[in-house]
Amino acid sequence: MDKKSTHSNKINLTYLLFVFLSLGYICNMQALALFQDTDVQNPTNYDEYKGIVVDSESNKPLISASITLNETNISTITNDEGKFLIKIPKNISDGEVTVSFLGYNDKVIALSSIKGEKVTIKLNLSVTELSEVNIDPKNPNAIMRAVMKNRGINYLNDPTIMTAFYRETIKKRRTYVSLSEAVVDVYKNPYKSSKDDIMKLYRARKSTDYKKLDTLTLKLQGGPSSTLYIDVMKNPELLFTENMLETYEFSFDKSTKINDRYLYVLNFKQRPSKADLLYYGKVYVDSETLALTKAIFSLNLEDRDEASKLFVRKKPSRAKVYPTEASYNIDYREKDGKWYYGYGRIDLTFKVNWKRKLFNSTYKLNIEMAVTDWKKNIEKESLKAKDRLKSSVVISDEASGFSDPAFWGEYNVIEPEKSIESAIKKIQKNLRKLN
Repeated sequence: MDKKSTHSNKINLTYLLFVFLSLGYICNMQALALFQDTDVQNPTNYDEYKGIVVDSESNKPLISASITLNETNISTITNDEGKFLIKIPKNISDGEVTVSFLGYNDKVIALSSIKGEKVTIKLNLSVTELSEVNIDPKNPNAIMRAVMKNRGINYLNDPTIMTAFYRETIKKRRTYVSLSEAVVDVYKNPYKSSKDDIMKLYRARKSTDYKKLDTLTLKLQGGPSSTLYIDVMKNPELLFTENMLETYEFSFDKSTKINDRYLYVLNFKQRPSKADLLYYGKVYVDSETLALTKAIFSLNLEDRDEASKLFVRKKPSRAKVYPTEASYNIDYREKDGKWYYGYGRIDLTFKVNWKRKLFNSTYKLNIEMAVTDWKKNIEKESLKAKDRLKSSVVISDEASGFSDPAFWGEYNVIEPEKSIESAIKKIQKNLRKLN
């Protein structure tokens, strides 16, 4: 791969994701309209099931474990504390959910046994017998070639319409200062199609503590588009092009299991001869079908100045801003032998150094999107250009506040962490005092 091609691969993702930083005090009174009490709940046609998923031996919470209602496409995932909440129509009260997590045995649970109080679901670590896996430790490259060759076979070949929940958070040091959430419709094309997936913003809400942000207003552009674009099986140009073996070195890691099926685990890193800022990480490949089921990777940020150019669109002249972390996570789910996008997450960390100031500021940005339901797009519906969510969108600018509980009530969302909940309550309390 020549340098021009390599550089374009790197830009493909980062051009969707920019950080804007600007100066200016923002009066807290401006935020008063963003909040409404959500204590009043309207009658619902669904039941809520809550719990926490942990390791059976250590009781350590399992993050991003999948909870799926059997015989349907309804699902959710656990948050960073291992907690989940799934909303299921009342007419499916006798159903079952499957709880799964990479490297652990699945657990099938009757809804009747988890209705009411929060339950603790313990998963057992799956014992992997390496001798049972037919691995050729000399040829990880052949596996990656087969993964890409089988892309049209292993992944959904039908157009689909997916409902997804999106969350975007900003932390200043250890404190949450901004939270935006949205429900989006994803019009997903077949994996073997070259057509881009498109999205429609259905509803959004936000919470921002401008006081905690001090004089620096930080916004993230293109979040939902980025979480969709890291679907590396739909958009292989991000990582694994035809010339990927000239760009990356692949090696075997210890294998693991999911759904009692063995997975190859392959590490990859850019070749020393490549000077551009590229990616490194690992992929998980089903040993039977050679479908990629998960990818975890990061961007090489050794060159701070170049890394800053990739992400920072606007900043004050007397501030030096550079990323210290750019990590990506994509999980796929399987239905009737076909895999599809299930969950995407991006974690970014930025340092802001001010001239003539002793201390710097650290901001952590997290964006994640989970598909909570989907159906085949039999009628091949599409979106008019004016209804499509643009990759340049700033979700926090589109949000109307934490309101309309009746609307949000019926959708599956990622359960908020305690720290997020407490941050929202604290902001609301302070704003009520001002009012």
